[in-house]
Amino acid sequence: MRISVYVPLLVSVALAVLAPGVARRLPPRPAAWALACAALVTAVGWTGSLALLAFSGVALIPEVAEEGRWSVAALRAQDPVYFVVAAGSALLLATGVVALGVAAVRQFRHLAWARAECARLDGDLELAVIDDAVPLAFALPGAPGRIVVSRGMLRCLGDHEREALLAHERAHLRGRHHVFQSLWRLTAALNPLLRPMAVAGGFVLERWADEEAAQRVGDRRVVAHAVGRAALASAGSPRPAALAVTGGAVPQRVRALLAPPPARRSLPLVLGGLLLAVCCCCAGLANAASDSDRMLDSAQRAQCATHAGIADIAGMPPAAGHGHGPGPCCAAHDHP
Repeated sequence: MRISVYVPLLVSVALAVLAPGVARRLPPRPAAWALACAALVTAVGWTGSLALLAFSGVALIPEVAEEGRWSVAALRAQDPVYFVVAAGSALLLATGVVALGVAAVRQFRHLAWARAECARLDGDLELAVIDDAVPLAFALPGAPGRIVVSRGMLRCLGDHEREALLAHERAHLRGRHHVFQSLWRLTAALNPLLRPMAVAGGFVLERWADEEAAQRVGDRRVVAHAVGRAALASAGSPRPAALAVTGGAVPQRVRALLAPPPARRSLPLVLGGLLLAVCCCCAGLANAASDSDRMLDSAQRAQCATHAGIADIAGMPPAAGHGHGPGPCCAAHDHP
């Protein structure tokens, strides 16, 4: 197997290392979409490369080769992948698939809990105020979603700051930020290298909601004060949901709100780089898959030729229909 099988892995590692830092410097909304695309590309490239490398080892098992009707010796001569690499890839792939299944169950339960909580809240309005002295404010995704604020949180904020807080939580619901979070958590479970990307994604979503709240309120300083006061008031309090105004790195969010809105000058360059990475990852994976298919085809031809030679030496007719001769076995792989 050629070096192309490692290209998606290298692109995956590069995206996992570079994407979080780059995303924090971009306008939050396009940054969230860029991180989502990068996570998908990285997860697909990672899984595809590991699967091909693992298969290169599995294909050398005599029982598998006999079932697939290819020559182990011919395949080993063409494929320079070491068995330890194939075994390690198989282990990583199996671990990732199991972790993905566990994460998917957790995400399903979390969304089911959120919908149940939405149905349990009193009233039909978007805003639900709970009689609790603990400062809480968060959004519950549902159909439709609900914004939950405690009386303790409302007492900590002024009128304009309450408006900013509600605008922030509405932005979470309107942007369906829970879908982004689910994507990052699932891809991070499949590929542990993506965990920093999931953390950066949570910060970017809070920045996205901050910027939309600033546009709604019309004053970035008011939103910064609301975020800071809400975080101080709820310090040490439990967070029942991830889509909360107190999420992410609060000092960095406050500094960003006290600064001018983020510029979009670097956006085309970053998106162009992401597109190039996607193309490299997809091209490398497709090329590796094509190489693997050609090697299997050649190994099957070698197996057919070996059986045909044995039949000639023994002076016996080839066993047509069972892959032991130049009958259907070789004909099926005889390309003009």
